[in-house]
Amino acid sequence: MDFSNPNPQNAEALDPSKSKRLDTEEAQLALEHVKLLIRKHYLVENLVHNQESDPDNRKELVENLVKKQHDVELQNFLNPLHPVDIAYILDSLPHNDRLHVWNLVHAMHDGEVLLEVSDRVREDLIASMNHEDLLAAAENLDTDELADLAPDLPPSVVAEVQKGLTDKERSQLVAALGYQEGTVGAIMDFEMLRVREDVTLEVVLRYLRQLKSLPDHTDKLFVIDNEEHLLGVLSISDLLLNQPTEIVKNVMRTNVFSLNPEEDDTVATSAFERYDLVSAPVLDSENRLIARVTINDVLDVIQEDSQEMQLASAGLSEEDTFSSVGQAVGNRTPWLLLNLCTASIATFIASMFEDTVSKIVILAFLMSIVAGIGGNSGNQTLTIVIRALSMGRIQSKHMFRLIRREALVTLLVGLLGSIIASGFAWFISGSYQIALVMVVAMVLNMLIGACLGVIIPMVRDKLNKDPAMGSSVLLTFFTDALGFFIFLGLASIFLL
Repeated sequence: MDFSNPNPQNAEALDPSKSKRLDTEEAQLALEHVKLLIRKHYLVENLVHNQESDPDNRKELVENLVKKQHDVELQNFLNPLHPVDIAYILDSLPHNDRLHVWNLVHAMHDGEVLLEVSDRVREDLIASMNHEDLLAAAENLDTDELADLAPDLPPSVVAEVQKGLTDKERSQLVAALGYQEGTVGAIMDFEMLRVREDVTLEVVLRYLRQLKSLPDHTDKLFVIDNEEHLLGVLSISDLLLNQPTEIVKNVMRTNVFSLNPEEDDTVATSAFERYDLVSAPVLDSENRLIARVTINDVLDVIQEDSQEMQLASAGLSEEDTFSSVGQAVGNRTPWLLLNLCTASIATFIASMFEDTVSKIVILAFLMSIVAGIGGNSGNQTLTIVIRALSMGRIQSKHMFRLIRREALVTLLVGLLGSIIASGFAWFISGSYQIALVMVVAMVLNMLIGACLGVIIPMVRDKLNKDPAMGSSVLLTFFTDALGFFIFLGLASIFLL
């Protein structure tokens, strides 16, 4: 893709549906081009600023002209891009450059971009906007999109936007805001097509032709009665392949998978994965159609859960790459301090066996193997359990069955691994007693790690805490501390 000649700004270029979609490599090139334009702007600005002053203030005039020229160049490059790609660029820029670029993004894109950027960057951008700008950004959004953005907007902006909504849109917004994050209701989409069961397919086709566009990811039309009860679905393929004179009732499918807005969003992700769905209806307790969930919504949930799991495994929450040092320190310090405390306790336990280690020095080199292998075993189990919990495949009532299974698997793997480790211990120490102690200590610590890999995340889930948050830190503490205690304790009993 050629970025050397930016497209001119026009109405078609500003339409997200007609914007150029960039692949990963092109998005990276676009980011580098924006950085180049910003660097060029700063370079020329500094050159002009360093010139000697003159009585006619020509330097200030030239500086303003240069700034305007560079801003226009950058603006003409940004606006034809899709909001998703603009969001990627904003996520990848330092604070000052980010705000500079954000001020040049066309107001038509503001709402879409705010939805696509990361949470931290969204807070940064919203803080830089005045009331009028926020209002303009929110007014361009659909009801479900506004519901996603509303928690981050000032209440005054949300209240004013509501005044411009129809009664139906207002009730939809209030309903969407009433559902907790992590539920189907928080991700559902109100844009969908409804038809009656007593009309012909020709009537449905004429109705579709009158629309300017179809809602994204429309693979089916929902058949309802006069009270909005869902009767069935009419797939696009059935609509096109059957005779136009056919009645919808004779063609529609009545065996429909549906979701409840109160259900956990993992129910939706599991269902979409199992049944290869593109969209699914959301029904209330009286079987009335209130919204739908699309594959796009589900992919967003999967991506967010994956990112949160990666951060939580290290005891972190989402952090802007270019956030201030103070914010980064505040985000990372708590779990690092906990890790320091747990490591200190493990070291203290090892120091209790100072006399044993001083007499058999080789133990100091082998005890890290025992602790490390227990941690690795536990982390394998931990990863499996956290993933199963996130997919809704296991519950707390399955804990003891999982412990038995993981203990058996770990025992078999541990025996094999400990034989290899004991051979290494015998080779470097020349003592079969040390090798036997190592076998027993390794197997016991691996069993402990596997059991804790089940218990820690399931207990946190039972307490309505994120099962991934800090579980690895806690697991490492127990396997290190108990690994040292078991290995050195057995050595003290059988080797001295």
